[in-house]
Amino acid sequence: MSYFPEISQIKYEGKETNNLFAFRHYNPEEVVLGKTMKEHLRFAVAYWHTMTQDGSDPFGNPVNERTWFGETPMDTARNRVEAFFEILTKLGVEYFCFHDVDIAPEGDSLEEFFQNLDEITNLIKEKMDETGIKLLWNTANMFSHPRYNNGAASSNNADVFAYAAAQVKKGLDISKKLGGENYVFWGGREGYESLLNTDMALEQDNIARLFKMAIAYGEKIGHKPQFLIEPKPKEPSKHQYDFDAATTMAFIQKYGLDGDFKLNLEANHATLAGHTFEHELNVARNYEALGSIDANQGDLLLGWDTDEFPTNVYDTTFTMYEILENGGIAPGGINFDAKVRRSSHEMEDLLLAHIAGMDTYARGLKAAAKLKETRYLDDLREKRYASYTEGVGKRIVDGEEDLESLTAYAMENQDIRLESGHLEVVKSRLNDLLF
Repeated sequence: MSYFPEISQIKYEGKETNNLFAFRHYNPEEVVLGKTMKEHLRFAVAYWHTMTQDGSDPFGNPVNERTWFGETPMDTARNRVEAFFEILTKLGVEYFCFHDVDIAPEGDSLEEFFQNLDEITNLIKEKMDETGIKLLWNTANMFSHPRYNNGAASSNNADVFAYAAAQVKKGLDISKKLGGENYVFWGGREGYESLLNTDMALEQDNIARLFKMAIAYGEKIGHKPQFLIEPKPKEPSKHQYDFDAATTMAFIQKYGLDGDFKLNLEANHATLAGHTFEHELNVARNYEALGSIDANQGDLLLGWDTDEFPTNVYDTTFTMYEILENGGIAPGGINFDAKVRRSSHEMEDLLLAHIAGMDTYARGLKAAAKLKETRYLDDLREKRYASYTEGVGKRIVDGEEDLESLTAYAMENQDIRLESGHLEVVKSRLNDLLF
């Protein structure tokens, strides 16, 4: 059965095409800086927003028109697998991501949940073998069920910690079964509402304990994906422990998780933390911890995680610039953790939205390549920091100066003149370069 019978394979037709179901900028085989677009971008589709999101919001009922609902929850789960791989195949996307509860109903017990997961992942494995599509990452949803009201690993209840550990174990078993390249932890409720009744030190110690258990179990079963932590400052918790890239790196270093954990960064989460996405990417890159990204965008007029499909070329340009500076994103990828707008409720919108996002990232890649090829940003920075390439600046960098020698130098060189950065001109010429 086809769930999108009127939609053919999505192909590149160029920016002059009027075909809505065609790529205007994403040409998977086009070579950019020595690699194909497909190799650079490593696109993935998120199961949760694509297959389970219903278009409801706090003020409105579900509106999305979907044709895969069956007579039982497991019938629906089976149908979703078929529909999902049809979407992936028609888009030409080679990777996907999911939470455990996205793909299978939890049932009435942990045993039933695991049985459901086994059945559905068997079906997913068949589709993967048939299509060659791969698992970028999977994760355990440890934030939706009422048991996780006070967190998972950070819960004040040890029974909840144990249940979370069971979900992680099963998640790693599934990762091995499906050849997952990464495994993500997102601490949706690993935070607190009030410090009045919170032992922050114990809660963070326990989160680290769960992470170390995951590392040990991966080694035991002979499967070690790249472990990723996804920062977010708030929502659903008032204050989440993985607030942003810098906070999360402090956690990773404090608990000796370097080398095992990197970051999965999301654009909309950066907005909520008061940062640009390129800031978060740059922080991670400076720690050699840029692992993977969730591609979406927020709305600066709204104060929550809107998870819009990315359509801002400036944002994707600087995202791809950081990825190019990082030497690529593999084994991570660019996962569309994005949902169609409530008004985009038809089945075909699922493909149209991904086409728009993929085209926007393709444009960002080509623009970022221009920045690299022209050395526009490199030249700006080299000129701005030129004083550290010779004289006293070079001696500072080389560790040849101390407070006494620099005091003597400052006494002789008090007439300091700062050069203008001409930032307005810089931005205007950036427009010329990109557009």
